[in-house]
Amino acid sequence: MSIQTASVRPISARPASAKANALDRREHRLKHGLALALMTLGLAMAAVAATAQDVIRSHGYSYFGTLSYPEDFAHFDYVNPDAPKGGELAISSTGTFDSLNPYSRKGRSGVLTTLSYDQLIIATDDTVGEYYGLVAHSLEYDADRNYVTFFMRPEATFSDGTPVTAEDVVYSHTLFVTQGLPSYAQAVSRMVTGAEALDDHTVRFTFAPEISRRGLIETVGNTPIFSKAWFEADETRRLDEPRLEVAVGSGPYMLEEYDINRRITYTRRADYWGWDLPVNQGRHNYDRIRVEYFSDQTAEFEAFKAGEYTFTIESDPKQWATGYDFPDLRDGNVIKAELPNGSPANPTGFVFNLGREQLQDVRVREAIALTFNFEWTNESLRFGLFNNRSSFVQDTLIEARDTPQGAELALFESLGDIVPPEVISEPVRMSHTSDPASLNDRRNMRRASGLLDEAGWAVGDDGMRRKDGKTLQVQMPIPSNISPTVEGMHETFVQNLRAIGVDASFEKIDPSQYTLLRREREYDMLYSTRYGAFLSTGGGITQMYGSEDAAFSLFNPAGLASPFVDAVIEAGFDAATKEDTDVALMALDRALRHEFFVIPDGYIADHWVAYFDKYAHPDNLPPYALGYLDLWWVDPDRAQALRDAGVLR
Repeated sequence: MSIQTASVRPISARPASAKANALDRREHRLKHGLALALMTLGLAMAAVAATAQDVIRSHGYSYFGTLSYPEDFAHFDYVNPDAPKGGELAISSTGTFDSLNPYSRKGRSGVLTTLSYDQLIIATDDTVGEYYGLVAHSLEYDADRNYVTFFMRPEATFSDGTPVTAEDVVYSHTLFVTQGLPSYAQAVSRMVTGAEALDDHTVRFTFAPEISRRGLIETVGNTPIFSKAWFEADETRRLDEPRLEVAVGSGPYMLEEYDINRRITYTRRADYWGWDLPVNQGRHNYDRIRVEYFSDQTAEFEAFKAGEYTFTIESDPKQWATGYDFPDLRDGNVIKAELPNGSPANPTGFVFNLGREQLQDVRVREAIALTFNFEWTNESLRFGLFNNRSSFVQDTLIEARDTPQGAELALFESLGDIVPPEVISEPVRMSHTSDPASLNDRRNMRRASGLLDEAGWAVGDDGMRRKDGKTLQVQMPIPSNISPTVEGMHETFVQNLRAIGVDASFEKIDPSQYTLLRREREYDMLYSTRYGAFLSTGGGITQMYGSEDAAFSLFNPAGLASPFVDAVIEAGFDAATKEDTDVALMALDRALRHEFFVIPDGYIADHWVAYFDKYAHPDNLPPYALGYLDLWWVDPDRAQALRDAGVLR
């Protein structure tokens, strides 16, 4: 058996300008596939090229074997290793919380309760699919990925001073499999056939032979690590039950205090074991992170203007366009900024519950969609700040366009009859366009009415549509703390639906009741941010878009269960090269758009942030994270100046 050490490619130069176009950065990232192909031919530093009996040892992991950072790297490129420690980050949330356990299916967990936990490896924010050791200093796996062994740092300790051991890692894995969210638990159960502590600081996972090798090592390596002793000290402590205590973890922060529905405060651990690690240099810079809770977004914004909290990420276009005109902003005490975001936009929008009988006919879904006027909504409610979206990976090189060609066409042809013919013969589905000057675009309303007539939903004497004695109903719940703009979108959408005979309504309910309805799928349609974009394959794709967990996955609010989509996902898992993976992801985008289970509501290309002028960030923020929780810091001189001026306490 030969043993090889993972090689790395030279670290590429980062863009000099922080205002580099997001699409340019994405193209730069996706072009790394060409470099990968050259390296595997030996024209650059070789990636791991192993035969079936080989074993790879490395300080990090990526599926294709290439790592941007060498074993002796000092820190990530996108951090300020000299960032000062201290000060407070004060942020906000709306609604309520009744639990400090973020992994329970029940209750509403408090914000940022995951800060207390470390994992074996962590992802970088400037690459896709690269992971480096945190609790583990290195890992070893065979080329066929039948197993992975993690070698843990003996200095790692929990916040109570006890050592982090391989038994804790195995116990944490078992907790997630037996008591975790069902979609995650079942997915991991299919992947992992064994978890074993080989000694105090060595843990091995073995993987099922018949499944894809994608997502295995990073899934087990990213599992939060809990203290086995803490859970076993009280038999009522469970992962699947809400509780107002935080499980002991080994992370850089720990809970300081909480006041139900008012605030949660975390404090940075001076005794954190991992401060000297390369992966932690320039990170976790605040002494305290405080989360203030408010009943709704109006109260939340007024509190920001008053300095009750000091950093906000804005999502409401009306607020962004008109609200940021107050004395502290005009005086320069508050900074308003649009920072580049290199990640594809999340596919937010109005999701159809495909379990509802009336919504299983795609003609009905298309008719409903035609009554949503994005252009009018954008101009009238969103101040023209949003862009329309059609793709699940908008503005990337893997976005599907026109009809499938070349390698993408060959992939579809290889899948056989499971591919609907129109996927190959017709252009990819695009979002419809509407008249921005008129909410009820007559052309689209006529088309919508025609589709409903064609589907057998006839208009009755009362103006409502019925089929087989049943009224065409569409009910949409929204939480009471939703933004006024999104509430306005529901109101105008419902108005148009009722105009074509759909018995549509939306109901504003308490956030905790809304959470329960969402989890139980007690809705016809739902405005959702649950689906995610993708730049690589992994287990998360199946939880969002796969059939096996569709009946209960919280990450698949439509309940999408498509054999066609499953086949494309599987093709992505089986792809042997980065180029083939990108082809499969493009095909997945096309397949998801064909299934048509969400009405896109548009996107903003950048991060909208506002903050009191005491925070600073690295000049070269990474493309795939804003990093305000762990990369930014408090400038002590600017913070003192704000206090001296009476702006902040």
